[in-house]
Amino acid sequence: MSTQTDTVFERGVQLAAWQAGVVGGLLGAAVMAVLMAAMSSPVLTMAIPALYGFSGGIAGVTIHLAHGAVLGVAFAAVVQSGFVGRPSPGRVLGAGILWGVLVWVALAALVMPVWLATVGFAGAPPFPNFAVPSLLWHAVYGAVLGGVYAITR
Repeated sequence: MSTQTDTVFERGVQLAAWQAGVVGGLLGAAVMAVLMAAMSSPVLTMAIPALYGFSGGIAGVTIHLAHGAVLGVAFAAVVQSGFVGRPSPGRVLGAGILWGVLVWVALAALVMPVWLATVGFAGAPPFPNFAVPSLLWHAVYGAVLGGVYAITR
């Protein structure tokens, strides 16, 4: 008489969709913040905190990371809805880049200039503000978001 024992090893990390969105959004926003700090630090240190009546770099970074996390959860909801089809890693990465571009158009180019002007920020950009560096930053955000989401899901 013999005894057989099966051992199951779990490999990798698998998060719930919203958790993967938060992690991907935070990491994407962090990478984006590094690019912003290197290329145009006043956006991060003055404009973003001014949206909420704050000033200073740490306020800008904190708000930017929070925005990244919330938008990461929204991205997870879109992916989970089936909008991108079968969520293969390549599709999710592509969807992440597209998400970053859509966020750039809707929030950075259209909403942010109006919001900053409304709160009286002296350095408010013109409306619309289709700045190419901002497009690059948002595309990188989306790529990191999509890549991290695909890996952790």
